[in-house]
Amino acid sequence: MAGKTPTGGEIVIQCLEREGVEHVYGYSGGAAMPIFDALVDSKIKFVLVRHEQGATHMADGYARASGKPGVVLVTSGPGATNCVTGLLTALMDSVPMIVLTGQTITSMLGKDAFQEADVTGITYPVVKHSYLVKNAADIPRIMKEAFHIATTGRPGPVLIDLPKDITQGPCTAPFVDTVRLPGYRVPGRADPALLKKAADYLAKSKRPVLYVGHGSVISGAGAAILRLAEKLNAPIVNTLLGKGACAEDHELHQGMLGMHGTAYANRTVQNCDLIFAIGARWDDRITGKLSTFCPDAIKLHIDVDVAEFGKVLKPDVCMAGDAKLVVEDLIPLVSKCDSAEWLKQIAVWRKSYPLKYAKKGGLRAQYVLDRLDRLGGRDCIITTDVGQHQMWAAQFCRTTKNRHWLSSGGAGTMGFGFPSAIGAAMATGTPTWAVVGDGGFQMTLCELSTAALQKVPVKILIINNSYLGMIRQWQELFFDNRLSGADLEGNPDFVKLADAYGVPGKRVKRAADVDKALKWAMNHNDGPCLVEVEVVKEDNVFPMVPAGAGYEQMLIERPKVKMDKPTGST
Repeated sequence: MAGKTPTGGEIVIQCLEREGVEHVYGYSGGAAMPIFDALVDSKIKFVLVRHEQGATHMADGYARASGKPGVVLVTSGPGATNCVTGLLTALMDSVPMIVLTGQTITSMLGKDAFQEADVTGITYPVVKHSYLVKNAADIPRIMKEAFHIATTGRPGPVLIDLPKDITQGPCTAPFVDTVRLPGYRVPGRADPALLKKAADYLAKSKRPVLYVGHGSVISGAGAAILRLAEKLNAPIVNTLLGKGACAEDHELHQGMLGMHGTAYANRTVQNCDLIFAIGARWDDRITGKLSTFCPDAIKLHIDVDVAEFGKVLKPDVCMAGDAKLVVEDLIPLVSKCDSAEWLKQIAVWRKSYPLKYAKKGGLRAQYVLDRLDRLGGRDCIITTDVGQHQMWAAQFCRTTKNRHWLSSGGAGTMGFGFPSAIGAAMATGTPTWAVVGDGGFQMTLCELSTAALQKVPVKILIINNSYLGMIRQWQELFFDNRLSGADLEGNPDFVKLADAYGVPGKRVKRAADVDKALKWAMNHNDGPCLVEVEVVKEDNVFPMVPAGAGYEQMLIERPKVKMDKPTGST
């Protein structure tokens, strides 16, 4: 109706439209109803999920694959609290996300009204920033600020709690095109003096290694890092979330480092004289025992978040700024290192300690993922859940394109893989594989309904070993094989389950049938499909650096002696 004063909910949706939002993932409810009503007249596509956690992971996958913020809309109380796991996942991995939560009316705040929860208080530790809106006139400013905060500097999730009377009542405030946040500073280019100092260290190095993290993916620094590596003649290693920043099939690339990194990547790190962290945070999965981690090596660090400097260890040079810009500014200052002998030694390690797996004794998950890689997986987006299959996928599915590898790193969130694949596929239209375990898949498998209704052509690959595999592996190696809470006896028939949702599926039990099933899934693009692979139940992921141990204690195969209990986290 002409001249009608818009509601707060309508202004929220119009702000989303002004930010270019294409999809909103969520679940409706009473306190958010005015916002849902406003969606009816919007061009934004609303995706009704089957659980709010699924909405956050879909928005997360959308954001990781596209580089644009994912948006979630849920109701108050349990609708909001069901988003906490997804918020933690996004915060730990620096993923831009906007989560809109309905809330009870302002006059009832703090009075235990129906479905009331102190959402901003509950989520304070798992967001980059949060707002509780108490005045409709603040909506345009808050929405603009939220997108700016979520997407700049170190990205992260922002939560906006919206009481129902605010979204149902009138809002006459004008839209906002700029933000004014005096205390919010985003580093861009590094201090030239620090660049020169880093270049001097690099010039003296004979055994350098570039250690590439998720920040390099976020900033799109890969091409610059490759130019730097080629100019220095220096090897590259990446973290789990750094996969794809630089193509893993490049001749200087040694694969993933850390707890389940390649043996030759870990040997490279263990023996370097300089390690250069680019958009990486020296987390415990990388460093292991700090006192033995590269103790004599020069350490250089680029990060957009200055809070990471000195948090775990003290680098020799810390350069605050966007990884892409800092590396580009560093390239003219460096020259080729005297690293010929170093690269020869690394080549020996690659030959001596290749990734391998048994070819006999049953169908191996490693074989399946190796075949996926060779049959076209490198041209697809691959998302994973968390556990053994995640590490095997990281080892055998080489990532050659930026934003083509999506996995929960810092939070280690089971249930992430499948819904994040839905979001990634919707964001990009790129063929997408969700590599999941039989445990994690069951945490969010209700989103089969979402994928089927939206006709999202996600290919679901279930690596089924009827165990919580990584738990079983740790209990075998460090707890005298005293299995507890690891056996997934009672798993459903996943193919029949998929069929109940109208999703076609195939089961594979023999290596001879793997290629046929994977090719079938590759060619199925009329909605989701599922391939369940029944693999050896008691296989282990190697190499492995036990938690809290140093690289010199890396296991290449099953140990023949009893292992001490690890001192670090699982």
